[in-house]
Amino acid sequence: MAIRQIREIGDELLRKKSRPYEKVDDKARELLQDLYDTLKQTDDGVGLAAPQVGVLRRAIVVDLSMDEENPQGPFKLINPVIVKKSGSQVCREGCLSIPGKLGDVERPKKVTVEALDENGKKITIKADGLLAVVLCHEIDHLDGVLFVDRATELFNAEDVENEENESK
Repeated sequence: MAIRQIREIGDELLRKKSRPYEKVDDKARELLQDLYDTLKQTDDGVGLAAPQVGVLRRAIVVDLSMDEENPQGPFKLINPVIVKKSGSQVCREGCLSIPGKLGDVERPKKVTVEALDENGKKITIKADGLLAVVLCHEIDHLDGVLFVDRATELFNAEDVENEENESK
């Protein structure tokens, strides 16, 4: 498949609402694979939404398989919808479309997401912790919402990294 260019903040397409798929076809599967391949080419990305590569369709990929504490994924989702949420957690988020910035964002502690998988089969994902955060973050992209819109405080990633290195 193809590695696609990730659009960055300031690109007006990132602020637009994505259209749902009527059915999962080869073109949808190709987009999911391109999203996954593009995500895997990044150094630290754990999720990617179609608008981030210039496609206004409701498709995301999430991959926490490298998480040492709780590996999950990869998930390739069409038309994901949060159908239930509970609790609250604040997590420091970053975004491939907003390089160099981090922010503290309040998200649900637990979510239930319904979607179609790459074969068009309806699936339900019950997520908590980091997976819940990443799913919420990527689904926000489908509605033109960026983490900086929800952040209570923003940081330069370089400053945070320097502070963490100094504390070691």
